[in-house]
Amino acid sequence: MEHKRTLITTALPYTNGPVHIGHLAGVYVPADIYARYLRLNGREVALIGGSDEHGVPITLKARKEGVTPQDIVDRYHKLIKESFQGLGISFDVYSRTTSDIHHKTASEFFRHLYDKGEFIEKESMQLFDPEAGQFLADRYVTGECPHCHNPRAYGDQCEACGTALAATELINPKSAISGAVPELRPTRHWYLPLDRWEPTLRHWILDEHQEWRPNVYGQCKSWLDMGLQPRAVSRDLSWGVPVPVEGAEGKVLYVWFDAPIGYISNTKEIFPDTWEQWWKSPETRIVNFIGKDNIVFHCIVFPAMLSAYGDGFQLPDNVPANEFLNLEGDKISTSRNWAVWLHEYLADFPGKQDVLRYVLTANAPETKDNDFTWRDFQSRNNSELVAILGNYVNRVLVLTHKYYGGTVPAPGEFTQADLAAFAEVESLTRSLSDKLENFHFRDALRDAMGIARLGNRYLQETEPWKTVKTDPDRVATVMYVNLQLVASLAIALDPFMPFMGEKLRGILSLEQMRWSDIGRRDIIASGHTIGQPELLFDKIDDEAIQAQLDKLEQAKRTNAIENFKPAPQQAPVSIDAFGAIDLRVGTITACEAVKKSDKLLKLTVDDGMGGRTIVSGIAKSYTPAELVGRQVVFVANLPTVKLRGVESQGMVLCATNADGSIVLTAPAAVATNGAQIK
Repeated sequence: MEHKRTLITTALPYTNGPVHIGHLAGVYVPADIYARYLRLNGREVALIGGSDEHGVPITLKARKEGVTPQDIVDRYHKLIKESFQGLGISFDVYSRTTSDIHHKTASEFFRHLYDKGEFIEKESMQLFDPEAGQFLADRYVTGECPHCHNPRAYGDQCEACGTALAATELINPKSAISGAVPELRPTRHWYLPLDRWEPTLRHWILDEHQEWRPNVYGQCKSWLDMGLQPRAVSRDLSWGVPVPVEGAEGKVLYVWFDAPIGYISNTKEIFPDTWEQWWKSPETRIVNFIGKDNIVFHCIVFPAMLSAYGDGFQLPDNVPANEFLNLEGDKISTSRNWAVWLHEYLADFPGKQDVLRYVLTANAPETKDNDFTWRDFQSRNNSELVAILGNYVNRVLVLTHKYYGGTVPAPGEFTQADLAAFAEVESLTRSLSDKLENFHFRDALRDAMGIARLGNRYLQETEPWKTVKTDPDRVATVMYVNLQLVASLAIALDPFMPFMGEKLRGILSLEQMRWSDIGRRDIIASGHTIGQPELLFDKIDDEAIQAQLDKLEQAKRTNAIENFKPAPQQAPVSIDAFGAIDLRVGTITACEAVKKSDKLLKLTVDDGMGGRTIVSGIAKSYTPAELVGRQVVFVANLPTVKLRGVESQGMVLCATNADGSIVLTAPAAVATNGAQIK
């Protein structure tokens, strides 16, 4: 059926830290592109966002910092909201789950299901901290991962190997609150019987929505084929929405149940009288933008909640979920500070919001995990936004002012080349619109940029700077066509790069833009006056990129040092075995790099016995110049080996720090070359 309006929801970011580029590429940039596209088409749309402010990680962070959970969520909600605004994410509302309207909505939702008998209540064994006197949610339990033996795994997941866990699976578990060894004790909770809604979900997803992305459809099918099980909707915690029934003291709504109701409560904020038409009308199309780690919650759990509630709640028409975005070849990790934080990007690259939006869309992880690198970021800006898009627009605007004083000339008769250019824009626009309608944003951006590539080609082929001397009437037509292409670009790229779109619209003095105008031959009428040219983009230099790479390298070193664990002690050796190692002191008299190696240095060592050559893999930590004259400790009685064609007659001793840097071992005071260490 034809939908009258579209409700777009975005996964609620968790307020225990800022948002990073992984969040942006997975959810918020594509959702904003889609919302802006619909608005340009004149469709009624609401883009709903907000902060997820309950759950254990927030209480853990508050405890660590010695503040209240409310202090934590207030800080990060403000930072996240302002960061989204800075990037141009055009939310119609961005609210929070600690709001009064959310608490009221979530409580009413639970109570409605409770009164209908949709929950089952049962007792289970849960870990309890005997010192703190409270039950422990999964994230309050840490221990050794039973799979990879990471000593800092959480009770719900090991962040080292990514395996989902139960707190009772951890080896040597301990409470994150007191450090005490937890005990298993009985507790009662309410469960939503997902199995009761399995037939409904199976028909809705597997039969009615085979057009969903393969990662979404496949993950849902896998869950359904395994058989759904009841899922707890409450937790023994003090931070959250209290369970609104008698006998539930000390229990709150589990965050996975609480958070998605935030979409409804946030909608109520902006449409207090008409919110139901956005959620309960068949004329509304609901689209949930999420990351792949939220597929089950949005395609299985939340739809089961809505179905259990009844009263006309509509299920989403589509759930476009992206894969993950990695950073410089490594998984983005907030705990390791291996991320590009949005608020820091906006400070480091002022005025370049659209560059980030462009790169994240051009490299969007729509079908597989993709990698963000700073060198690719720089290359796309310099070779695509500056050299292709910005260069074309600037040349057209400059020539218009040069030849016509900034007034759009009247065209003559269009040639085949002119008509072919208009026809190609029409073709690109049809493809662009189709891809946006079907959530293929990366390919859609390629089509939109195709108009800029077409414009550059058309401009080069027509060469108005040459023809103006011999056929000025032809040049008037050529420049008229170019100005229509530039106007089409302003509209076609606006959903992807709204800051550029607004700037270019201002230069062209376009009062309004409609998606249907793209490709028209008279977007800008003859006689219309345009403003002075301004550069849309400028180059990003190597220094700015190196600063970002250095920041990541520092984060890597800091994390390595903070999480350093000494290697396990080697097996015991006898004093005789140790005594067989001949340790000596020597002075480095010459040093040079080993050819075709970035790790090895060739050391000439005065060992008091005629001298020797030692090859050592310390080039990452030392330069040849700074080693000459230094004393070292070396193993003198190792067999001679050949490394990269150089004979090495020993091994210098050194320590490897947590960050990978190497420190040479040397006597505390000057010693005689050749002296033994015993």
